[in-house]
Amino acid sequence: MKLQRGVGGAVVFKRNPSMVIFSRKVFRLLAVALCVPALAFAQPSSAPIKMALIEGLSGPFANTGEAIFRNLIWAVERVNARGGVKLAATEGGNRPLALERYDSKGQNEEALSALKAAIDDGAQFVMQGNSSATAAALMDAINKHNEREPGKRVLFLNYSAVDPILTNEKCSFWHFRFDAHADMRMRALMAVLKDDKALKSVYIIGQDYSFGQAVAREAMRQLAQRRPDVQIVGNELHPVGRVKDFLPYATKIKASGAQAVITGNWGNDLTLLVKAAKEVGFEGKFYTFYGNALGAPAAMGEAGIGKVLAVADWLPNVQNAQSEAFYRSFRQRFPNPADDYVHMRMQLMIEALVQAMQKAGTTESIAVARQLERVTVTFMGQSGAMRASDHQFQQPLVVGVMDKQGTPGVKFDVEGSGYGFRVIKTISAAAAEQPTTCKMQRPL
Repeated sequence: MKLQRGVGGAVVFKRNPSMVIFSRKVFRLLAVALCVPALAFAQPSSAPIKMALIEGLSGPFANTGEAIFRNLIWAVERVNARGGVKLAATEGGNRPLALERYDSKGQNEEALSALKAAIDDGAQFVMQGNSSATAAALMDAINKHNEREPGKRVLFLNYSAVDPILTNEKCSFWHFRFDAHADMRMRALMAVLKDDKALKSVYIIGQDYSFGQAVAREAMRQLAQRRPDVQIVGNELHPVGRVKDFLPYATKIKASGAQAVITGNWGNDLTLLVKAAKEVGFEGKFYTFYGNALGAPAAMGEAGIGKVLAVADWLPNVQNAQSEAFYRSFRQRFPNPADDYVHMRMQLMIEALVQAMQKAGTTESIAVARQLERVTVTFMGQSGAMRASDHQFQQPLVVGVMDKQGTPGVKFDVEGSGYGFRVIKTISAAAAEQPTTCKMQRPL
């Protein structure tokens, strides 16, 4: 990667085929958007701290990969706008963050090749999340690399791979998860479902890999515990990213008599599923992990009002001034309605990493990890803390239900669809927390 000075003093980090530009114009924009005095910005001039985004940027889930990149680059721009990461003078003083993109094409083998390329390029922090199977493969590879090459250790920051095993049996000192895992998310959904006394039957459907399997297991366990009167009338898994026509699945769901669907599907696998459900006239509810974004609300339209529920760490219609300012600033940065995919946890992740580096005074992996595993971070009214025992971030969760923009509690819609999500349940970090079986092995 080459560092160059562009027009107007812009700092450009280049690596074919992607490049990241941090300009004074962007700095001023973010200053206004986040209400930070522009005169306070100090331009970092030392060598950049290299971070690698390894994600599917082509293939069936390319839209999710690009959406992640927008969130992370926005966070990086904000850090650089305020002067970068403040390290000890011996570590270069103020240093900017540099985010590089590596396309895994949605394949584990490609992700592992990308990891090697990123490390060879000098990346010190690796970020990934769209696929728990890929996260598990990267964790194994990073564990082995860090043991083999202690002088080039890297940390793995996970923003959305939520198979619980990643912070339980497979937990690693080098891995930090900033999303609530599947069991935590399911507990939040069940806090709403348990009170739906009219619900008597559900259909569980998901993607056939570790995450989808974990969602199905936990759905069955929690239903048996909290709503034993609810009948499970279907439980099936489908190939990930390969189903182009979900009509056969939707037809089975409707024929089963299910009053609700529970699914952890994400990306096009969710959008196509809800489109098919609408086409066959399914009138039940959808209890989802990701139904609040990437085309799902527009796919359901009027049929989704009051029927599509989603759990998240944050939603745009969380009603406080800081939350609203945060969301408006993202939309100012990315005004295209199709780019309306913003996650607070990814902002907290970058802020937590910066805080850990600054407290450590260095980018050395073990020193940063020891700070990161006990970090508490607050940004725009949202707070969370890393649990040192398993490196699972603890934060509040919310459940929203789809409704028409302009109705009470729905100031903002999703992706220009005219539909947004009204928050109907807030779960504290303590209530969402779950025990861990992690036996963390820490370096000496």
